[in-house]
Amino acid sequence: MHTSIRNTLSIFAALAALASSAPGKQPPEKAVANLDIGAGLETTLFASEPMMLSPSSIDIDHLGRVWVCEVVNYRGHRNKRPEGDRILVLEDTSGDGKADKSTVFYQGREIDSVHGICVLGNKVIISAGDNVWIMTDEDGDLKADKKEALFTKIGGAQHDHGIHAFSFGPDGKLYFNFGNASRQLADAEGKIITDKAGNEVKASRQPYQQGMAFRCDLDGSNVETLGWNFRNNWELCVDSFGTVWQSDNDDDGNKAVRINFVMEFGNYGFRDEFTGKGWRDKRTNIEKEIPLRHWHLNDPGVIPNLLQTGQGSPTGIIVYEGSLLPEGFQNQVIHCDAGPNVTRAYPVKTNGAGYSAEMVNILQGARDKWFRPSDVCVAPDGSLFVADWYDPGVGGHGMRDLDGGRIFRVATPGSKYSVPKFDLSTAEGAAKALTNPNGEVRYLAWTALHEMGAKAVPALEKLWKGENPRHRARALWALGKMEGKGQSVVNAALTDADPDIRITGIRLARQLELDLIDTVSKVVMDKSAAVRREASIALRFDDSAKANALWADLALQHDGADRWYLEALGIGSDLHADARFAAWLAKAGKKWNSDGGRDIVWRVRSKQAPAYLARIIKDKSLKDHASPRYMRSFDFHQGEEKNKALESLLDL
Repeated sequence: MHTSIRNTLSIFAALAALASSAPGKQPPEKAVANLDIGAGLETTLFASEPMMLSPSSIDIDHLGRVWVCEVVNYRGHRNKRPEGDRILVLEDTSGDGKADKSTVFYQGREIDSVHGICVLGNKVIISAGDNVWIMTDEDGDLKADKKEALFTKIGGAQHDHGIHAFSFGPDGKLYFNFGNASRQLADAEGKIITDKAGNEVKASRQPYQQGMAFRCDLDGSNVETLGWNFRNNWELCVDSFGTVWQSDNDDDGNKAVRINFVMEFGNYGFRDEFTGKGWRDKRTNIEKEIPLRHWHLNDPGVIPNLLQTGQGSPTGIIVYEGSLLPEGFQNQVIHCDAGPNVTRAYPVKTNGAGYSAEMVNILQGARDKWFRPSDVCVAPDGSLFVADWYDPGVGGHGMRDLDGGRIFRVATPGSKYSVPKFDLSTAEGAAKALTNPNGEVRYLAWTALHEMGAKAVPALEKLWKGENPRHRARALWALGKMEGKGQSVVNAALTDADPDIRITGIRLARQLELDLIDTVSKVVMDKSAAVRREASIALRFDDSAKANALWADLALQHDGADRWYLEALGIGSDLHADARFAAWLAKAGKKWNSDGGRDIVWRVRSKQAPAYLARIIKDKSLKDHASPRYMRSFDFHQGEEKNKALESLLDL
């Protein structure tokens, strides 16, 4: 037996032993007492078995109802319920904070082991098997009257690494992902989708492979592949500025679970970029620590991780942009990890062109190791709802309990669950609703505002001129997509004092297909590395001489200490590497051999780069001249220029 297989089996055996030695199944009335709860928070039990079982994914609508993906027919239990798995709608009709009514929205075998739900008005997006369905309630009775395919033939049916939940973004688009058991994305007719970059969405290393993250229009058109080479990126979320966050699971037992900022068009390193080899395979400059080796983090062209959290089974994720929870949780990523029985916040700080984060527990199954948080959502009142798969084990595609499942509400002490009323008939009311932390409320507000058209502009402009940066960003997106408003809104954003607003302006300009040379010219010398990061990404598809010159100006500002910025430069150069590198050399002159310059040589895939790599390796005055880092870079080049550079090193 292969050593790694033996090790993995040993880990599962150990986990099973721990689970068997821990206290057994606890009744729902003890559920809250068995949890450790974060400072300044209070937790109550909203729903439990037998009302609903094994929730894999939840969403909350504008009326505060909780929609649940209830899974029984999972893997080895796939025929346990002949009628198929269910989508439930749970309601608190008495106002006591506990669900007392359950409605079956849909049940069927085609949604067995359903992994995702997203409620948008009378439409519900269901991610199940290797398909994505749109189910429509045409008469408001909480029953699906129509079912249509959105995406098909994805792969990964009855597998945790398949298609996952969708989210509505601040830009009016859908965001979603799939893990590495999914192989492709096809439309409703089964035709493989070609994304906006002109690539087929297939895991074929041309260029995409393994797990992927996406953005598309509400009807499934205009698909963009935002990132790839993840392992099992269970779910993603997007904040008001359009920044995408997600988690990714390691090969079980390697303590390499990670949280990612999804830098658009980034490679995330689960497999070798060109060969597809795994993290265990030998390579030059291999990382010493397995959790880092797992993601090929020493390779040029791999985006850094925001945070590595150790061993786990990461699941649902959100950005909490409400105000009910204590300040330390506001505007932060909140995430479930079923493995270590915990729901956490990851307070994020800007760090150069990227971010840093720490971990703060919200809920932990301190006295009940069956607590397996599977998803987290924000209600219209700003409280959190956490779904609990409730099982003695997790991982390895196992399910050992079919009769449990809980949903908890997390809020401030004494905060009663109540749902605000929304007036979407007026521009002022819809603009106010756009500030709500709940996804469906914002969808309804966005839709209402755009149906009003020009009548909504004054209310949105008032919101744009407010003080809350995230509300301002939502107004920016909505205004920018009003007819005739795009360019003026982008211009205002690019000169704003807040770098997050300037970032949003660049992203909006890209979506509106405005003149990106003009856009980038306005921020090319921006004091914020994060703004310049987005500028480089914006140049990715522009092969003009002006784009080359702007990219060179951005590259000259790399200080050799910011990997996030370096990889953004790589994304901006990869499709035009020769011209970008030449433009940079012409401007850099002798300064090419600086800390930042040597980084550019290491990362950019120009035919000229191998000769400069050889010059670095030969330069014994440099402390790191013999670093295997530079030799590894040769593996990402090909052709005669590479061969000549390597031959020049034979006399060393």
